Amino acid sequence: MLQKRMICATLVLVGATLTTAAVPAVAAPVAAAGATACPTGWGSLPRTDSDSTTTPVRDIRTGRHDCYDRMVVDLPGAERGAIGYSVQYVDRLHQDGSGRHIPVAGGVVLEVRVAAPAYAPETGESTYPARAGGTLPGVDLTGYRTFRDARFAGSFEGETQIGLGVRARLPFRVLQLDGHLVIDVAHDWTGGR
Repeated sequence: MLQKRMICATLVLVGATLTTAAVPAVAAPVAAAGATACPTGWGSLPRTDSDSTTTPVRDIRTGRHDCYDRMVVDLPGAERGAIGYSVQYVDRLHQDGSGRHIPVAGGVVLEVRVAAPAYAPETGESTYPARAGGTLPGVDLTGYRTFRDARFAGSFEGETQIGLGVRARLPFRVLQLDGHLVIDVAHDWTGGR
């Protein structure tokens, strides 16, 4: 029986498709648990990149994953290496320009600054429909393990500022992709699920 489970787990890991009848009921959970390994080694120190772009922010969205919660800032047309940012834990979120405190729910605040405007540089028209101090449009954090709140602080002098309320000071990573800046915050420090 043990050999049969190991064979099933091996086939699942290499992407083979088995019918329900061929897989013992107790083997599926074992294979599924072993198939998802959480990344480790992220840390909680500030991350920055000094690049910038005039490509405006078009959307900010979030997603839930087995090991982390994710926020994606969409900048269609921006190249991977041209998206500057600063992501760090702060005691309180203060709006650029005015210095106004913007309350963010959660155990701690992860401040996300994207070196891109949330308006069209040529006209000044908004490209992202958020209000300073308000929650991110279309973002519902119900059921998230790590994220608690997401606030738009504003866009000032070509930089967009967001406050992400997080359950605790947890490890995070920042990824630059073509047209996207991705911030992942782990569910815990151990890389467990």
